[in-house]
Amino acid sequence: MKLFCNNLFKFIPLAAISYVLILMIWGNGVPADFRFNLNHKGSPGHMFTRLREVRERKNVDVLILGSSHAFRGFDPRIFPGKGLSSFNLGSSAQTPTQTRLLLDRYFGQLKPKLVIYEVYPLTFSIDGVESALDLIANDKNDAGSLEMAIALNNIKVYNTLVVASLNEILVLEKDFDEPRINGADTYIADGFVETKMKHFRPKPLPTTSLSLNADQLSSFNEIVAMLKSNGVTVILVFAPVSPSLYKSYQNVYEFDSIMRQYAVYYNFNEILSLNDSIHFYDSHHLNQNGVNVFNEKLRETLGL
Repeated sequence: MKLFCNNLFKFIPLAAISYVLILMIWGNGVPADFRFNLNHKGSPGHMFTRLREVRERKNVDVLILGSSHAFRGFDPRIFPGKGLSSFNLGSSAQTPTQTRLLLDRYFGQLKPKLVIYEVYPLTFSIDGVESALDLIANDKNDAGSLEMAIALNNIKVYNTLVVASLNEILVLEKDFDEPRINGADTYIADGFVETKMKHFRPKPLPTTSLSLNADQLSSFNEIVAMLKSNGVTVILVFAPVSPSLYKSYQNVYEFDSIMRQYAVYYNFNEILSLNDSIHFYDSHHLNQNGVNVFNEKLRETLGL
């Protein structure tokens, strides 16, 4: 038994070192399409470029937070005409957990006067793994990254954190650069991604009952409280999704009621009448036609 324990204690650190070495080789030497158990810089959504740009920004008038509906739906080009500076800090499937981490890192330098927080019901019901991977792979990592990884307890998140952190320490990706045009997406300054014009073809969708994760709602509560305590005006926005998808949600009015308890809230699915095919490129993302209509109504509604 003593011999077994001695061998086990010798094996564990050797196995850990071997695992990390394999991860590094896999993460840096294998084509991205085959790295199934970890994310890499430059993942879809231009998160790397957005975070690189935000590190150079200070004192914006308007900060936009939220999911892909934020960085694909709120075009910062609508604000300069009113003399307002803005930045879109949305990210793919961003849950309140990742929003809070981004604010921990960048709120102090951005010092926004107004925060427009895009609140998509499904981001309150998912675990946040997709968004965590996007953030870990494309941002500088710290204790907050580790805390988030432990809370999620997901092997892909752990793998991505190990590779991203070691690459940062060893300066292995200092020359990485993300193309401004990636497939159908074009990165626009101030955090916006414009998608090549496409038109959604609606089809019948099953009904969905919206539910909120208690942990995500708790993080959301902390975010809103922190922003208000710093004198920031907070506007919550349920951005338009296709009418066919919106109709499939059974209890959206319950979600509306909850959001109104936190701050001024606008559900633009009730304010605007948009068309599935004309204004959307898939069931829940606006095409540029839709972005233009939505943003004009947003500016009018907020008096900006």
